[in-house]
This record gives sequence, structure tokens and C-alpha cells, in this order.
Amino acid sequence: MDKPTIDQVAEAINEKFGDAILSKEQQYDFTVITIDKSILVSLFRFLYDDERFQFRYLTTACGVHTPDQPKPFTMMYQLHSLVFNLRIRFKASTTLNDLQFDSLIPIFSSANWMEREAFDFYGIRFKGHPKMTRILNVEDMDYHPMRKEYPVEDLTRYDKDDTMFGRDKANFKKLN
Repeated sequence: MDKPTIDQVAEAINEKFGDAILSKEQQYDFTVITIDKSILVSLFRFLYDDERFQFRYLTTACGVHTPDQPKPFTMMYQLHSLVFNLRIRFKASTTLNDLQFDSLIPIFSSANWMEREAFDFYGIRFKGHPKMTRILNVEDMDYHPMRKEYPVEDLTRYDKDDTMFGRDKANFKKLN
């Protein structure tokens, strides 16, 4: 069996899923295909099952929050065909009002903890996930800390006062 190229993979995806493919670009050494989230499971099942490609290793599934975008919540997935040493990246985005993706656990059991991490940090839910609970933060935490709607530092901490470290404007002028 001849080794397929990423262009052949992208062409097969485009033929099968057409309008649900929103864009394709090259970012460094990755081909990145942006998709409509509605085809996520069928696309990944196709890439897993198709003997021409054999993408059977989910290396990454992670959340991203870009609040300045029309669809600010994104899931980024990277697949690897170990047989052909091919890698490809997919992105699918959504809004706060529709913050749910289909779970990939029926295809990749490794998606379990990655989806739980995306839920824990970004609040993204996964339909069909068997245990959608936090994985790193405490269960009673009422926010998702990686969203960009929160300040970088805890503003209630008195020990973060720059004047305690000689960095206030008056001392800065004296030192320079």
C-alpha cells in the first residue's frame, strides 16, 4: 500500500464532507482543517476506518478560548496515522450558547481525559461522555479558569502589591 499524502487526505475529506469543511491552511508543519462541529464524529470515524489513511491515534484534544471571535470557543484536535506517519489538525468552534461537542470516546478512548480537561478549564461539554466531571480542579469550583474573562492574577491577594517588591513608580524613578 502506497503512503498517502496529506493533500490526498484533505481531498478525500473534502469529497466526503464538502460544505462542512470551512477552511484548510498550512500552519508550520501541520495541515489545519477547520470544520463544522456537526461532522466531528463522522469525520473522525471515516479517518479511523479508512484503510487508505488509518488515523488511529488521537494525540491532542484541547479547548481554546478566543473571546474576540464570533465563535469564541474552539476544540482543537490532532490525529496521527502511525502506519503512514501522517499528522493532521482539526478545529471546530462554537458559541457560549451552544458550548457542546460530541464526544470522541466511541472512537478514541484516549479522548476521555482530554475532554474532561476541556470541560474543567473551559466549560465545554461533550455529549455522550460517560463521566463529564472535573479532572484537575475541585468539583465545587463554580468557574472555568482558562477562560479569558478572568483576570490573570487574583486581585484580592495583598501579597501581589507591587509596592511590596520595590516596583512602585516612585521607587522605579529613584533606581533609574
